[in-house]
Amino acid sequence: MKSERNIVIIGCGAGGGTAAQFAHKVDRKAKITIFEQSQYPQYSKCGLPYVLSGIVSSFNDLIEFSQEWFSKNNIDLFLNTTVEKINPNKQMIYAKKDGNIIEKEYDSLIICTGGKPFIPPIENMKTNGVFSVRTIEDIEAISSFIKKGKNAVIIGAGFIGVEMADNLHKIGMNVAIVEALPSILPTVLDADMSKLVLDKIPENISIFTNHKALKIESENKKINKVLIKDISSDEDKEIDADILISATGVIPETELAKKAGCKIGETGGVIVNNKCETNVKNIYAVGDCTEYVDFVTRQHVPIGLGSIAVRQGIIAGTNAAGGEYEMPDGVLQTSASKLFGIEIASVGPTKNSIKKLSIISGKYSGSSLLSYFPGGKPITIKVSADEKTSKILNAQAIGDKAAQRINTFACAILAGMNVETFRKLETAYAPPVSPTLDAETLVCDIVSLKLNRKR
Repeated sequence: MKSERNIVIIGCGAGGGTAAQFAHKVDRKAKITIFEQSQYPQYSKCGLPYVLSGIVSSFNDLIEFSQEWFSKNNIDLFLNTTVEKINPNKQMIYAKKDGNIIEKEYDSLIICTGGKPFIPPIENMKTNGVFSVRTIEDIEAISSFIKKGKNAVIIGAGFIGVEMADNLHKIGMNVAIVEALPSILPTVLDADMSKLVLDKIPENISIFTNHKALKIESENKKINKVLIKDISSDEDKEIDADILISATGVIPETELAKKAGCKIGETGGVIVNNKCETNVKNIYAVGDCTEYVDFVTRQHVPIGLGSIAVRQGIIAGTNAAGGEYEMPDGVLQTSASKLFGIEIASVGPTKNSIKKLSIISGKYSGSSLLSYFPGGKPITIKVSADEKTSKILNAQAIGDKAAQRINTFACAILAGMNVETFRKLETAYAPPVSPTLDAETLVCDIVSLKLNRKR
């Protein structure tokens, strides 16, 4: 009789590394093996932009769990190793390291192959000085290159693009951001909230929303200018550029999973259930290579947040080792960042993504403290609710302790709470800490009044 369970994990990112750790917690006797194609064990991709500005002092600081840590916990980690094939019938994987083929049998397989940068259709993208932002190697290359130039153009105004702009600005570079949609941070903020952030970005950062990058022009085989077009007016413009950074999203890396028979969904990710199982027996999938249901819209969405990848890793690792754990009935897509000193957070889909429901929104701007008490900081919160049920559908916050306030709304949405209940929330009060009524409840008062008028 077999004495130990073989758990194989492809990829040692946030999802894969976490899956290994929780599989080990559940079954101490399990033989756990991770195959990682890069030279690094688990590290924080979200921290990459901050190495450029020196906020994070070195790339090594981003490594969350070293190869030695995995070894001490009896987890075999193979770096610089590429998995080339999965045979689900024999429950075998075939990997290559240093030209040698490794065959490994599994009882449970967890696919954590992540994603690859989407490359926008810009002419001459292979010009010297063009980079993506995905790995330590990417940031090392950018860090080395930016010493040679002063003008940076960033394509894409999502969190990564604007975080890169912030950190390049900190080291004295001239920065321009080009975004094809009408507003910045379009996947996390409604246009009116996005405008509040835009107004606080330093004036010497050029932002071209509703513009499409068309072509990279070079001189002596190095990037020199970027040609962009105003989508509304059809007007062409040129931007000086010594470096171009593409931050236009990620494509799920699903080739291995697809060849193993795993179903791929409408967003291009591996479809997983609430146990992170694929449709193929004993194969799980986690992180950027997957898609799952959005809690509010019930539509499939790609998994692009590290926090969700870690949660999936816990679930897949636990279940692969014989335990029982499930995802919630959908992802909330709770996210946050700090850009140019401004804290930004959101939970739930943006207004443009909620198409099948009639929604009522309210917005409140105030201070984090009572008006008479010194040290108060601005906070703006926007909340949307379902017109029929009054259930909270999303929330967005800009300013003081935005993330903490959004975490409260995440609890409310997961619990199916409506604005009538939430507005009665008893929040902590003390003059040096918080006002009598917090912005969280006051914004729900506004939504409630609007709902009652509508009815």
